[in-house]
Amino acid sequence: MSVTLDEDKSGSVPVRVRRILRGPRPEKVPALVGTACTVIGLIDIGAGVFPRFRASRMHAVAEVLPGTLGPLSAALSLSAGVLLLLLAHGLKRNKRRAWRAAVVLLPLGGLAQFVWRHSVCGALLSLALLSLLIRHRDQFAALPDPRSRWRALANFAVVGAGSIALGLVVVSAHPRRIVGDPSLTDRLEHVLYGLLGIEGPVAYTNGVDWTVGYSLGALGMLTALTTIYLAFRPEHPAARLTEDDETRLRALLDQHGGRDSLGHFALREDKGVVFSPSGKAAVCYRVVSGVMLASGDPIGDVEAWPGAIERFMDEAKAHSWTPAVMGCSETGGQVWTRETGLDALELGDEAIVDVADFSLSGRAMRNVRQMVKRIERNGYTTRVRRVRDLDEEELERVRRAAADWRGTDTERGFSMALGRIGAPGDGDAVIATAHKAAPDDTDATDSPYGDLKAIIHFVPWGTDGMSLELMRRDRSADPGMNELLIVAALQASPALGVARVSLNFAMFRSALARGEKIGAGPVLRVWRGLLVFLSRWFQIESLYKFNAKFRPRWEPRFVVYRNSRDLPRIGLAAMRAEGFVTLSLPRPFTRRRPAPAPRPCTHAIPSPMPAAPRAPLREPEREKVHAA
Repeated sequence: MSVTLDEDKSGSVPVRVRRILRGPRPEKVPALVGTACTVIGLIDIGAGVFPRFRASRMHAVAEVLPGTLGPLSAALSLSAGVLLLLLAHGLKRNKRRAWRAAVVLLPLGGLAQFVWRHSVCGALLSLALLSLLIRHRDQFAALPDPRSRWRALANFAVVGAGSIALGLVVVSAHPRRIVGDPSLTDRLEHVLYGLLGIEGPVAYTNGVDWTVGYSLGALGMLTALTTIYLAFRPEHPAARLTEDDETRLRALLDQHGGRDSLGHFALREDKGVVFSPSGKAAVCYRVVSGVMLASGDPIGDVEAWPGAIERFMDEAKAHSWTPAVMGCSETGGQVWTRETGLDALELGDEAIVDVADFSLSGRAMRNVRQMVKRIERNGYTTRVRRVRDLDEEELERVRRAAADWRGTDTERGFSMALGRIGAPGDGDAVIATAHKAAPDDTDATDSPYGDLKAIIHFVPWGTDGMSLELMRRDRSADPGMNELLIVAALQASPALGVARVSLNFAMFRSALARGEKIGAGPVLRVWRGLLVFLSRWFQIESLYKFNAKFRPRWEPRFVVYRNSRDLPRIGLAAMRAEGFVTLSLPRPFTRRRPAPAPRPCTHAIPSPMPAAPRAPLREPEREKVHAA
């Protein structure tokens, strides 16, 4: 036994040496180089900003690191640090352009180390990182992200704000060399002038004014150059659904649309699509903050799903996007996890009502029954029709009402919202409307919507189903409009040939249901309490209770992800896609954009104004709550 141990020990040394000589695994190189650039960039900024750091032992070590330009000046060190920080994120994401910039920057840093510092060690470290990048250049093949000219404006705002903040630190980092006691306003004025290369009101002694001036000028030049580069580089617009894509998707939905209630939402124009090699399946997606979000199950034949999923993963890998799927079914989750090695987590449940089993009779439906009867006694009537049965004038009135009754300026929806009413090809969609005649002393024509008081829009779910897309109502209408229209739609479904109706999506429904039962454990009760608290902003509990009124069956929906550490990023991207988190300007500085121009089409139904779910009022008046 001892001989075996000795052999293992003696044989382990060459293996470790070979591993060191071989270097890191290729797939680890981008993260390694990106982390190294982050650390070096922070050290460079510290060396350029703080004079005490330049006299410390830490700076003696920092001077041999790639990118630190020691004796050149604080300005060059500061510029190199900011550039390395800007490159670090792109290197971690395998971006080809970041690799090219690093391949140029590292030799320049090594040359500066050798010429001005005569530091052989620093030059060798620069060459070591450079050789690592060149050796594993195939790992840096990610294509650019979708971008537009607005990225230049965002860069100017972000980098400019960072330059001003760093400039204030630079100006204040030499308290013993400042002449007098300048105020914060004077310091800020000095920074703004310095970014433009102009001497400011703050004066220094012992030549410090040159160091501060060069540092501020370098920051201003860096801000200007990066903004100019982003403004004049070629645009790469986000993927959009083309007319050919829509035609192919509609053909797949005609054959396999009854499999998933979210299938019709794949026809949103702001989604991209990848098809399987056979063309019998497709995955629709949107890219938000570097996350490639798919929604629902793949469209088309289940046997062709793996081909479409493979194309989706190849596209994510080509751009170094984080793949994720929101709201897929159990079958879809199984296929995704089997084909990609991703993990799945239950996100919530979809409420589905079987029309044959629905009835207003019984004690369980007493509240809904009483509410519907009360509203009907108040003079409200309902109409449930296919979109193709509405004339052009009434359809335009419905669109205008849906847009005006939206409670927010932000268009919401991604995974469970279509964002339009009555578009060409959507004639099979169902609209339920509530009407109330005006009093005898009031002219109904005074209202731009006539007697229209509420709208519910359903999209097709195969040939025998429909899926709820949005709910809107006039703010002056009586409470309970949603219950009235859902009941009317369910009662009219047999005449429309509809056997199943998909209602709202309830996030974490099972946790809420189990947590309120007798005998629930403390962990489950705490989790339910947290969900109830979050319901103040996201209507988690209210949507569950609203759906439960109609006694539906619950179908679980899942989120598919790569790593647990990606979940916060995926959650934020999903909330941005759904419209719950926006990065737009405050309301006083914004205005609603006009509706996009309709696509040329020979259909009789004109293209609509985009519509989106409204904000909550006193009752849970919501469209499908998306898987955010």
